[in-house]
Formats: sequence, structure tokens, C-alpha cells
Amino acid sequence: MTTGTRTALAAALVLALTTVPASAVAVTSDPVHVDGRLPSGATYMMDVPADWNGTVLLFSHGYTPGPANPARDVTDEATKTLLLRQGYALIGSSYATTGWAVTDAVPDQLATLAAFTERFGAASRTIAWGQSYGGLVTTAIAERHPERIDGSLSLCGLVHGGVANWNSTLDPVFALKTLLAPGSGIPLVNLPDQQTAAAAANTLTAAVETAQGTPAGRARIALAAALHNIPGWNQPTQPRPAATDWDAQQAHQYEALKGLVKLPAFSWRQEAESRAGGNMSWNTGVDYARLLGRSSVRKEVTELYKEAGLSLKADLATLNRAPRVGADPGAVAWMARTSSFTGRLAKPQLAVHTTGDALIPVQAESALKRAVTAGGSASLLRQAYTDNAGHCTFSPAEQLAALDTLEDRLDTGRWVGTDPAALNSRATQADPTTPTRYVPYRPTVYPRPFDLAHPADGR
Repeated sequence: MTTGTRTALAAALVLALTTVPASAVAVTSDPVHVDGRLPSGATYMMDVPADWNGTVLLFSHGYTPGPANPARDVTDEATKTLLLRQGYALIGSSYATTGWAVTDAVPDQLATLAAFTERFGAASRTIAWGQSYGGLVTTAIAERHPERIDGSLSLCGLVHGGVANWNSTLDPVFALKTLLAPGSGIPLVNLPDQQTAAAAANTLTAAVETAQGTPAGRARIALAAALHNIPGWNQPTQPRPAATDWDAQQAHQYEALKGLVKLPAFSWRQEAESRAGGNMSWNTGVDYARLLGRSSVRKEVTELYKEAGLSLKADLATLNRAPRVGADPGAVAWMARTSSFTGRLAKPQLAVHTTGDALIPVQAESALKRAVTAGGSASLLRQAYTDNAGHCTFSPAEQLAALDTLEDRLDTGRWVGTDPAALNSRATQADPTTPTRYVPYRPTVYPRPFDLAHPADGR
């Protein structure tokens, strides 16, 4: 019998016995793959191994700008192979729309879970997991629909929530415009369309590229990066700069800032503003000297200003005197309601982050801990960190170690082995062929946190 014939036979048996768990009906070692469409228009996909262990992993994918909008049920193919080998069922949807689609993503993910249950039977355990923007979706499911899951896992997640995200995305471009392109008229918010957003991004990018050619310009780029906590090592394909190699660190930040300007700060913002009904971020009342004082890379900034013979105090005063950006209260309310968190978890959550993430800096985890502590559910949260550059650059072994740790918490009712040594040991056991880089780490505070437990904050 050919592999295709065996797969077809397995799929036919599953269709005939939709109320029976897949583990009870599978007759071959081949996983059953299912593609489908929800009433919302979102597509979904499911991969169920013949020896399903009874646990379903509901995967929420990261930000998708479109127009392509594929369904995904796992982070990467290597991790998928390992998870299926261990017996996990994998499911996930595309979300009905692209962009800042949280109002579609949460119901579409829950509908995908319902479709899985209808087809394969109830799982003995359901774990929501996601990466990047999918970490926001996962945390939203965990807070709003805890009855549908047993626990959650966020990888490099946007766990500081929507309002905090857009505030801290505004700060670096505000600094770049004020210090590198004064009088340019570049619109930072209230972007009416993608054409306006692209033109603004191109103009500011050109100013940044010109500034990179002078010591003063590089110092000011480092200052803008520091307001977003962009680390000095954020490109995994490049060597880690020495601790005091300020020029190499700034070069990494320069590349990351150009990426932030190109997409999140303008294109993605415009799409989010169209959903929120206006501008959902502000910097009124923000003291940029104080913000720099909280930054994880402030030492680099001071050193580069000294090298350039430039007054950091004067530039910070310029930022603090510059005309500010005010928010649309209705847009803030929409973003807070749909995309910010209460911190009240009802089920365990493990959050994992790389230390060298420029897109969603690791300080986002400080914001999550702040919210969860205020929400009275700190005992349900654990956080872990891998020593690597880049956004979501986890090895398959590191991901499986995190999942195994969360499953232990669900089995025993207490957190066991969440320290780096235990996580690295679990990772090595899961897959000795890929890196294990868990380290002790405590991120600095998030520069401008905002959550529903502290609704007056954001400065």
C-alpha cells in the first residue's frame, strides 16, 4: 500500500467516526492533515498523528500584513515534526483578515478548536500557544476564554498589549523626526492610507540613512533606539558586539530602526488606526530624559554622545519641547478593550522571550509581569529567556522544553524546573541536535506600560 493510499484511508476513517478521538481510530503511522474554512472566511489547518496523545495545541500565528493569508498550526517545520512525533495534535487558523486582526483572530481560533472537537472528539488537554503577535492573541484567549483551554504558552509575544505597543512604537520615530528631520512635516499618526504611510516612511528612512554617516547622526539614532529598548545585538546572523563596542551595537540598532520605520511605525500603524477609528497612541506628558533613564541601552547612548561631542541634555530638552502627539480617546478605548490585558489569568501561562529581540523587545515581559501581579495571578505566570539575537529565533528544542515545562505544571499543579538549567536539560532531551540557550535574565522595566489594571498609565 502506498503512502498516499494509507493517508487517504486514515482520513476516510476519521471522517466516518467524527465523534471518536483520532487515537482510537488511526490505523497507520501517518498523520491526518485537514484543511478547511470557517464561516468567517478564515481557513484552518489540522495535523493529527495516528498515535494522538490527547493534547491539542492551538497555535496563533504572528502578524500577517497580507495580501497572502495562509493558515498555520505551528512555528516551523522542524518543530512540527518533533511535536507530531510526540503525539500532539496541531491546529490553527489564518484569521479572517490580515493586519491587527485580534477581533477576528480570537473567535476564529476558538472556532477552529470547535471544528477540531467536532471532527476528532474532545481533547483531554488543550494548550493555546502563539508567537509574536500570536502571543497577544494567545494571551487574549487565556484571559477572556480560560474555560476553553488548560494553559497557554507565549513565544516572543506582544504581551505588553496594544496600547503600550503603539505608544512605544511612536517614541523612536518621534525622536528621529524631531532630531534628524525637523520641519519635514512627516505625519507620524492619523495616516489616511497606505500611500501616505509609505511616503512618510520613505522620507524618514532617507533622513536616518543620511544621519548614519556622521557621529552626531549615529548618536541620535542610538537615542531613538534606546527609547524603544532596541538591543545592541539583534541580528542572529552577525557576531555579538563586545560589551563596550558602542559603534557595532549602534550599527545593529540602525538596521533594526530602519525595519521599524519601514513597516510597524507607518504601514502597520495605518492599518491599525483604520480599525481603531483614529490614532491610539500619544506622547503628551512624556519626559524623554526619564524614559532614557529607564532604557537598557542608555550607557551606549551617553558614550556615543560623548564621542560625537554632542550634548545629550540639549537633545533631550529638544524632544521635551517639541510639539506632542495627542491620541483619539475613542481609538485608545478600542485598542485597550480589544488588545490590552487585565493581568487576571485563570490558567497557567509560560512566556518565553529572546534577549536580543528588536521588534518586540524583551522588556515586554516586564509589562506582562506588572499586569499579572496587579491582577492577582502572579502564581500562574512563569517567564523564561533565551540568550539569542532576533525575533522569535527559538530552536525546536527550546520550544519543546517550554511546552514540557508547561505540561508539568498542568500535571502537578505547581511549577517545576523553570530555571535555565532545567529548561536546557529538557531541551537537550527533546532534541539534542539544536541549540539550548536558556539563561538567567531579568529585563529592565518596559518604558511605557499600559494595561487594564493601570488604565491611567502609559507615560
